[in-house]
Amino acid sequence: MRAKVAGALVVASVVSGCGIAAGAPPTPTGPGVLTVQNAQAPTPGGEVGSASGEFADAAELAVWSKLSDIEKDVDRIAKLDVNKTAKGSLYLEPKTSTWFDGFRGPFVYQELAGDIVMHARVKVTGTKGGKPARKFSLGGLMARQPGTYDKPNWMSVTTGTADAAGQVEAKFTLDGSSKPLEVAVKSGWVDLVLARLGRVAVALYKEDGGAWKVARRWPSNLPEVLQWGVTAYTDWDSYGTLKKDAAKANAKQIKGTPDLKLTVDFVRFLRPELPEYADPLNTASVSDQVLIKLLTPAGA
Repeated sequence: MRAKVAGALVVASVVSGCGIAAGAPPTPTGPGVLTVQNAQAPTPGGEVGSASGEFADAAELAVWSKLSDIEKDVDRIAKLDVNKTAKGSLYLEPKTSTWFDGFRGPFVYQELAGDIVMHARVKVTGTKGGKPARKFSLGGLMARQPGTYDKPNWMSVTTGTADAAGQVEAKFTLDGSSKPLEVAVKSGWVDLVLARLGRVAVALYKEDGGAWKVARRWPSNLPEVLQWGVTAYTDWDSYGTLKKDAAKANAKQIKGTPDLKLTVDFVRFLRPELPEYADPLNTASVSDQVLIKLLTPAGA
């Protein structure tokens, strides 16, 4: 399925299972196995490519929507600009906030439809430099089902300090229940990919100077049109007794000690392609190596 900018398409269905042919599980040498040689890197440009941002001009911020404005919520962003605080970059500094279960944090996005690869290069630091000191101070990429405050549905790949410093966290949330997974990474710039490909969602990461790795893949049954964009949040410990009461916590700005600065060098949107015979949820059909080729730009 080719991705389209939302608004060019009226949607009435869910894409779970899109582009996947039913059949027996593949064997390592039999039909259904997609090889690296036959896998194609995602395609740049086109409708979805026009949503990409290189952040060389402050005017680029105008095409990004703030969730708090669109769905009427507390504005948990302390600072947001393009090509100002950080030259050639989008800069986001959150107030005390979080994205977990039913809790809501900052999010700036564009609505896009279909199968998407979102690729960004990001750097997360504490407000005074170094690694964020406050737990669950993370920044990166997110895709969210619009209008799901009551039963949140979204997925993300972020980096920073989770339960420990220097981590990438891949997380999906279904009907308000979050399932996070963390892996250790070096500090500094990190490339992140968040993608939907047929019936799978995927989080990838690459340390500066390193190789692409799969953080996680999981079943995706989110709607055709999603909000794709950038998030950052910080300072979970300051929620105190409200850690078990998302409704009360979401109703106001929590006072705390925010400790995160997110710098985004670029966000690029691409269209992935998947042969009908390949099942991206089955590692015997689509290995991690093949998945990386399908979801990372050529030469990235």
